[in-house]
Amino acid sequence: MTSSGVRHEASPSTPAALPRVPPATRREDLVTVLFGACLTAGAMSDGWAHSNIVETIEGFFTPWHGLLYAGFVATAAWTFWLAYQRRDAAPRWWRDAFPPGYRVGAIGAVAFLIAGLADMAWHEILGVEVGLDAEFSPSHLLLDASAVLLLTSPLRSWWASGERGGRSATGVASLALGVMAPSILLTYASAFLTLAPTRPIGAAGTQQAAILGVDAYLITTLVLVGPFLLAHRRRATPGAATTLAAGVALFDMVMHEFPTPQVWAALGAVCGAGLADVLLLRLDAIRGRDAALRLPIAGALLSGLMVAGHLAGLALAAGIGWTPEVTAGVVTLAALLGTLLGGLAARPAPTPDPADPARIPPPADPARIPAPAGPAGAAPVVADPVPPAPADPGR
Repeated sequence: MTSSGVRHEASPSTPAALPRVPPATRREDLVTVLFGACLTAGAMSDGWAHSNIVETIEGFFTPWHGLLYAGFVATAAWTFWLAYQRRDAAPRWWRDAFPPGYRVGAIGAVAFLIAGLADMAWHEILGVEVGLDAEFSPSHLLLDASAVLLLTSPLRSWWASGERGGRSATGVASLALGVMAPSILLTYASAFLTLAPTRPIGAAGTQQAAILGVDAYLITTLVLVGPFLLAHRRRATPGAATTLAAGVALFDMVMHEFPTPQVWAALGAVCGAGLADVLLLRLDAIRGRDAALRLPIAGALLSGLMVAGHLAGLALAAGIGWTPEVTAGVVTLAALLGTLLGGLAARPAPTPDPADPARIPPPADPARIPAPAGPAGAAPVVADPVPPAPADPGR
């Protein structure tokens, strides 16, 4: 077969033409997590200010915004520094030299900067938002979404490495920071702050409050269980569910200065998540990572135990006013929602391709076909072997 003599150059978009960038080390991921924690702490302090001393905030330039944007600058600068360090592998380092998992974080850093400038203009022109205005402000929503992309770079780096041990710790911490970021905009619908189960259900007004309480449990289940399942489907990691629940609960408690009934309820939810961690690790050890319905079971266990633990904490701190039907029903509803989330997060089973030659069984060897059994007591009949084909005299 002759060659055409034409040399085909690899397209710049093909994987063969992409530079091989060294992955981030465990230490580099740890530094990213620490800077991300500073950003999250700044967001937490700003949320506390909006919830408790909003009347003293007069514009964009506040100490709490200073903490928030200082954490952002540190995290964003470190993300781009990681790419600059790998400029030998990719001369266009600002585009191609990011370690696996960090390119999306760099996009989040640019989006966060744009959203921050928009938020400054919003504050200076329209003033300081209060209540739902702060939670639905377009600049705040963009800040929140871009922060999730930036904070979860170590999580994607962990997934790309496939490592365990110390890399798992930074991955889970990054996952928790990424889930904590939306908490500042969801306090109006957070189960960690609701006291609805402590109020009796009677008149129409109290029934509406109970409905909002049930909604809070379902929204919190979505926020916590969905990200957990995305990590759990790759591998079971000790403490993943506990870290997620504790991080979001801490965020809410700090913003509202640790109200006593909610603190007890949050501790109950964290204990429920811890129990789910133990049970899921044990189930994986017994059934394996490829067991049927692994993720739906994980979603049901975490959702049900977390909501049950939260209700138990409220019962100890302030008592339960809901009827047994509503109390048990909200646990069941959360478990059903977790089951649905697990089904959606599961990888689809591969379907065999009828045209795949590897799946077509080879033809049976006539010499190995068993002969039919003879009469009872008779010697077994042995099939005569197939004689070999006669030699071709032409050869």
